[in-house]
Amino acid sequence: MWLDPRLEASSSFIIDLELCQVRLSHNAAFPWILLIPKGNDIVEIIDLNMVEQQLLMQEIALASHVMRSLFSPHKLNVASLGNVVSQLHVHIIARFDNDSTWPYPVWNTVSEAYPPSKQNELIAQLKAAFTTID
Repeated sequence: MWLDPRLEASSSFIIDLELCQVRLSHNAAFPWILLIPKGNDIVEIIDLNMVEQQLLMQEIALASHVMRSLFSPHKLNVASLGNVVSQLHVHIIARFDNDSTWPYPVWNTVSEAYPPSKQNELIAQLKAAFTTID
């Protein structure tokens, strides 16, 4: 799987699902994961075949359940923009009505770095959740 260097630099590997690689965003201001379909030259959802499109939706639902179970957010934001990084990737962000940018979008606002131990702990929790949630 080819991974855009900007996605690689701004996130850490959690787990491989059937279609997507799951990665933790390095922005600790929000619980934030990315789903990135494994493959090359995938820019839009329509670049996936119909079976892969359905699998993507199933994996988005699974990831959303994981985020809700771990973080109990007020709202989940699920988005695929690709204006800066064209490789297809889906953001799943846990939002809270008391977070620093609520109710506005998170794009290009607050950015905080994870302490390494906290990042590793969160990756382990997410990985475990992905393997136990149906």
